[in-house]
Amino acid sequence: MDGGTTIISDPDDKYPDKKFTFDFSYWSHDGYRERDDGYLEPADQRYADQSKVFDDLGRGVLENAWKGFNCSLFAYGQTGSGKSYSMVGFDSNKGIIPITCEELFKGIAERKLTDEDEKEAEYQVSVSMLEIYNETVKDLLNISSFKKGGLKVREHPQKGFYVEQLQVSPVSDYAAIEGRIAEGTRNRTLAATNMNATSSRAHTIVAINFAQKAMNDAGKSMTKTSIINLVDLAGSERADSTGATGARLKEGSMINKSLLCLGNCIKALADIQDGKNITVPYRDSILTRLLKNALGGNSKTIMIAALSPADINYDETLSTLRFADRAKSIKTKAVVNESPTDKLIREMKGEIKRLQDLLKNQDGGQVIIQGVSPEEVEEMRRLQQEELLRSQEEMEQMKLSWQQRLEEQSLQNQQLLSEERSKQEARKTTPHLWNLNEDPTLTGMIVHLTPAGSSTIGNAEPASIVLKGVSILKQHATIDNDSNSSIHISPNNDNSKLLINGKVMSQRTVLHHNDRVMFGSNHLYVFHHPQDAAKQEKEGKEMKKVSFNSAQEEIAKNIGYDMDKVGKSRDDIQLQEDLLSIMPMVNEANAMAEELDQKMMFEIALISPQVRGLKDGRTEVCIKAKNLLTDNEYMWSRPNFVDRKYGMQDMYQRFVEEEDGWEQNEDGNPFQEEDNDDVTIGSSYLYLQSLAFLMDMEDNVAIRGYRGNELGLLSVEAQPCSHDGCPLVDECVEDPDELVGQNLQFKIKVKKALDVPGKYESIWCRYKFLLDNDWNDSDITQGTINPDFNFEKTFKAFPVTKQLLDEFENTPVIIQLKGKQKVEVPDSKSGKSTKELLSMEKNVLKYNSAPKPLNKQTSLKRRDSEMRHLHTTVAATQEAHRQINKENVELKQTIVAEKQKMKELKSRLELIEKLVQETKKRGEQTILVQQVEHILKFGENLPTKKLKEIKKRFETKETSQEIKLAGKPKSGVCVLL
Repeated sequence: MDGGTTIISDPDDKYPDKKFTFDFSYWSHDGYRERDDGYLEPADQRYADQSKVFDDLGRGVLENAWKGFNCSLFAYGQTGSGKSYSMVGFDSNKGIIPITCEELFKGIAERKLTDEDEKEAEYQVSVSMLEIYNETVKDLLNISSFKKGGLKVREHPQKGFYVEQLQVSPVSDYAAIEGRIAEGTRNRTLAATNMNATSSRAHTIVAINFAQKAMNDAGKSMTKTSIINLVDLAGSERADSTGATGARLKEGSMINKSLLCLGNCIKALADIQDGKNITVPYRDSILTRLLKNALGGNSKTIMIAALSPADINYDETLSTLRFADRAKSIKTKAVVNESPTDKLIREMKGEIKRLQDLLKNQDGGQVIIQGVSPEEVEEMRRLQQEELLRSQEEMEQMKLSWQQRLEEQSLQNQQLLSEERSKQEARKTTPHLWNLNEDPTLTGMIVHLTPAGSSTIGNAEPASIVLKGVSILKQHATIDNDSNSSIHISPNNDNSKLLINGKVMSQRTVLHHNDRVMFGSNHLYVFHHPQDAAKQEKEGKEMKKVSFNSAQEEIAKNIGYDMDKVGKSRDDIQLQEDLLSIMPMVNEANAMAEELDQKMMFEIALISPQVRGLKDGRTEVCIKAKNLLTDNEYMWSRPNFVDRKYGMQDMYQRFVEEEDGWEQNEDGNPFQEEDNDDVTIGSSYLYLQSLAFLMDMEDNVAIRGYRGNELGLLSVEAQPCSHDGCPLVDECVEDPDELVGQNLQFKIKVKKALDVPGKYESIWCRYKFLLDNDWNDSDITQGTINPDFNFEKTFKAFPVTKQLLDEFENTPVIIQLKGKQKVEVPDSKSGKSTKELLSMEKNVLKYNSAPKPLNKQTSLKRRDSEMRHLHTTVAATQEAHRQINKENVELKQTIVAEKQKMKELKSRLELIEKLVQETKKRGEQTILVQQVEHILKFGENLPTKKLKEIKKRFETKETSQEIKLAGKPKSGVCVLL
C-alpha cells in the first residue's frame, strides 16, 4: 500500500499484480509497538493506528453532522479482516464509533463554554442499535424485540424506510452512550449464543441522532438534525463462496441475500452514474432498504473495505477490492436538515389528523377496494392504526422537554450501571466463566459467577446459570465450589453434552484456571479462578492465552484432525480454516436435528479433487448427510450446508417460539434431501500407460469411496486400435516418443461392476478423458449389485503430443460410479425417534470399530492414526495402481520382445535348414562355418557379394573349417560343428 494505491499479488503467480486506487489505503497488519496501556502505536511510517483512521474518516463524519448533514460509514469485508476493529476497536484501541461519540460530546461542551450564542442552544443526542440477522431486525437495546420475528420495517413518505418501535435512547454524555452500546453488544452476544447464530453473519447498525435547537437571527427556533449511521456489515465471504444467484436467493442463508442485494444496488447506482436508466433494487432486502439514504440519497457516505493480508484469502480480498472500486464511483446528494421547530410540530399534527380522518372514514362503513380482499383491507386498516399510535407517541415525546426525557432514561441506566459495577467487582474475587466468541469484540461480554456452593446450569429457572439454545438440558450440569479451594463440574444427565479442554467429559471433573468449557454444542466459555491466576502469576508461570480459534483447534485435535501449521502448504492451512469454521455448525445441525426429530445425522467429509473427478485442486470440506431411517447418504458442499444451516436455525427458532407450522419452510425442509438426488457411489482410477506402448490393458480396479474404503470392483479395458476399429496386435513400440506426431486411435471400455452395495435402485458410470471437459455417461442399469455396462467409447489423438504421453504416464482417468438410492425403511427402524436411531448408529459404529482400545489415550492415538490413514488411502491406492500398471506394461513389453526374438531365431533356423537341404541336393556332405555364422548374424539380409565369396572359397577348398552332415535328422535340422 502506498498513499491511496493498493496493489495485490497472486501468491501462485498465475495472474499479474492488480492495482486499485482509493482516497486512502491503510496498512495495519504489522509495523506497530504496544504501549503500557495496550494501545498499538506506529513503529514505522507505514502503520496506520486507530487515531489516524479516525482523523482521516471519522472526523469528517463528525464535522458534517455538526453542519446538519446525514452521515453514513459502513465497513465491508470478509470475516476476520478487521471490520469490527476499525468500527468498534478493542480494549485501548478504540474504533471510529466510540471515538465519534466521545468527540461529539467534547464538541458540545466546548461550544457551550466558548460561544455565547451557543449557551442557550439545546443539543440532543440519542442512540439506537439494531441487528439484521436472517432478514430479521432485532433491537439490541430492547431484548423483548428478539421474539416473534423481530421488528417491522416501514416506509414513510418523507422519512423513507424506518424500523417500527425501535428504541431510541437519549444520552447526556459519553459514559451514557458507551453504556448503551455495551448493553447492546451484550444483548447481541447473548442472542447469538442462545440462537446458535454467529455474529460475523449479522449486520449491526449503530445510529446516533444529533439535534441542535437554537434561535436564528430572526428569533425563530430552528432545529438542525443529523443521523449518523455506523454500519458493521457481515462477513462478505459468505455471499461470495455460495455463488447464490436468482432462485438461490430464496435459500436459508438470508445473509447471502443481504450482501448480494447490497452488491446489486451498488452496481445499479454505478451504472446510473454511467448514464444508464435503471431502477435500484433497494426493496430486495431489509439491509438495502435501511441503507437507501446512505447509498444513493440524502447522506454523506464513507465506505471502509477491510482486507486480509493472508495469501489463502487472495480470492476474497480481490473480490472486496473490486467491490470497493465499483462503490467509489457512486455520488450521493446530501442536504442540510434544518427546519423551524414549530414547522416540525405542525407537520406532525397534520400527519396525525390525516390518519385519524382516514380511519374515521373507514369506520363509517365497509370499505371496498377493487382487486383487494377484505382481509387485505383489514390489514391496511391495522397498519394505519399502528402508524397513528406511533405518530401520537412521537408527538408526546416532542412535547416533553429534553431534560425530562434524559431524567427518565437516567433512572433506567443507573440500575444497569450499578449491576454492572457489582459484577465487575465480584469478578476480582469470585471464580467465574466468561464467553468465547468468533468475533473478538463479543468475547468476554457474558460472565457467569460461580460463588461458593453449587451453581446449576440449565435452560430455564431455577437454574443458577440459564443457558438457552439447542442441546442445553433443563438440568445440564453442576459446578461445586468448595470455598474457592477446589471446584468441580459434573454433568447432570447421561445426555448432557460437556467438553473440557476439547475432551468429552461424562464424570465429575476438577476445574482449573483457564480451562475451556463447552456446554451443549454452542456455549463456549473459559473458567477464571482469581486465586489460582494470582498464584500462577506469583510463581512466574506463563499464562496460556485463550481465543475462540485456539479452543476450536483444541476440539479438532481431540477429534483426530491435524491442526499443526508448521510446514503446511497454503491449501492445507485453508483446509484447516474451513474445518474450524464448519465444525461448530455441524455440531449445531446435529443437535437441532435430534431435538426436532428429523431422523438425520451430519458428518464432516474431506473430499479430494480426484474423488470429485478433477485432475488437481485442493481437498474440500463437505458434509455427509445421512438419513437414519433409510441409511441413504448425500454429500453436500460446504456452501450448500451453510445455506441449509440458516434454514435449520429459522426452523428451530420457530419451534422454540411455538409458532404454528414451524415444520413448514418456504423452500422445503433444510434437514432433508427431499428429491432423492443422484449420488457418487465411488471412484476408480485407470492409468493408460499401456497405450503409450501401443499395448492393450485389461484389469479389475477397485471402486473406492471418499474415505478410500473399497466398495467393489470395476472391470475396465483400454485398447489401441487401427483406423477401422480393429485391435492392434504385436505392434508395440519400445519408446513412447516414437508415437509423437503420429495418429493414435484407442478404446476405453467399462465392462461391468462387481459387488456394489445393494442399496442402489439404479447405477451408471461416467468418466472424462484426460484432456476433455465433458463427462461420458453410460446407460443406466437397474437393480443389481453386478451391473453390466459394456460402455465403450473410441478416442482419437490426431496427432499424438508429448503432453498426451505425459498424461498417460502420470494422470489417471477417473471413472465415477453414480447411482440413485432405494428409499426403504427397515422394520427394525420404523417408528424410532432420532435419539433412538442415533443410539443404534453408535452401536453399529462401535461394533465395526473393533478391536476396542485399552484406554482413552490409546483410543485417541488410534483415532489419530486412522484419520491420517484415511487422508492418504486414496492417494496410496492410486500410486499402487499406477505402479502395478507400470509393471504390467514392462512385463508385456518383455513378452513382446521375447516373441520377436523367437520369430527372428525361427527365421534363421529355417535359413540354415534350407542351406542344408540345398547342400545335400548337390551331393555334398559339408557346408562352410562362415555361411552359418552369416545366417545367424544377418538372417535373410546376408549380403549377396559376401555370399558369392563364401561359395567360391567353399568350391576351391580354401578353408579348413567345414561342417560335416551327420545323416538325415528325424525331425528338424541338426547341425554339428
